[in-house]
Amino acid sequence: MLISEFDFDLPENRIALRPTEPREAARLLRVDEHGALTDSHIGDIADFLKSGDLLVVNDTRVLPTQLDGQRLRDDSVVMIEATLVKSTGASQWQAFLKPGRKVKAGDQLLFKSDATELKAVVSAKDDNGLYTLDFQHGPQELLERLHLVGGMPLPPYIRSKRHEDEQDKSDYQTIFARDEGSVAAPTAGLHFTPALLEKLAAKGIAIERITLHVGAGTFLPVKVEDTDDHVMHAEFGIITPESAARINAARAAGGRIICVGTTSLRLLESACDSQGAIHPFAAETAIFITPGVTIRSCDLLMTNFHLPKSTLFMLVCALAGTEVMKRAYAHAIETGYRFFSYGDACLLSNTSR
Repeated sequence: MLISEFDFDLPENRIALRPTEPREAARLLRVDEHGALTDSHIGDIADFLKSGDLLVVNDTRVLPTQLDGQRLRDDSVVMIEATLVKSTGASQWQAFLKPGRKVKAGDQLLFKSDATELKAVVSAKDDNGLYTLDFQHGPQELLERLHLVGGMPLPPYIRSKRHEDEQDKSDYQTIFARDEGSVAAPTAGLHFTPALLEKLAAKGIAIERITLHVGAGTFLPVKVEDTDDHVMHAEFGIITPESAARINAARAAGGRIICVGTTSLRLLESACDSQGAIHPFAAETAIFITPGVTIRSCDLLMTNFHLPKSTLFMLVCALAGTEVMKRAYAHAIETGYRFFSYGDACLLSNTSR
């Protein structure tokens, strides 16, 4: 399929730069199995669910991997911005560097805050523009210093309009966040609050946690013209035997499986068999879901509104139908829904089966 099939016009003023407060006050567009659209709010999501349904959430925690510092080479100093995107060793990370043209292998990098500093040496650059940084600190020390020096890795479409600040340290972390390892938030989970979880529990709707550490692929644009030529970046995920058993039991008892976010869906789909049963999983996944793929692991998906021509928009088209999703997005744009990481959400029925 051509990537151009998944393009649409999105006005700049539809891109959310801050989340709605309170979080459950964000809007929710329900798209049912017939393609009918219902405007609602996140706080009313229980109205579309029933007792016995199971929400599957991603409990990854975002690391503060946005770094501002200096490139040091002999007597030359250049200001540099680094976004760490994947750990590739005990104290080694792949990173995007800006301006990358000012950096070469062997350069030293220094990132400082009032509390401490981070030192790294650039050891390599690959064909995708990713640099390998060897930090001059042990793994635990590196993590501790990263929390003192780094900022939250906001998506480029937000960082291009404003800088990360202290508010983002809470705004860009879900209520479920537990296991550190992501360089981007599983943004559908940002809408949940303790009050909303109580409301869901009161209706008999349970929560199950799985973990997918969100990687660089979330930010990277699709540069090819055909979906067959696109290669997804691998991300590490975990579904414990206990979680797999509870998910399968909920479905066997007649409950529906609702994925909160595309990361939860991609992990479940990586771990399910041809009958839709979920198996324990602890590995990397580079699953790429496009229209024509049958999604067997869930019944509904709650997700934010995604970028034109992105792999995530392709995924929702696979789940609910391309024409249905184009119509839903057109309605969202026309009626003022807010897009992307800090924006509103939709609740979609799986019609791919």
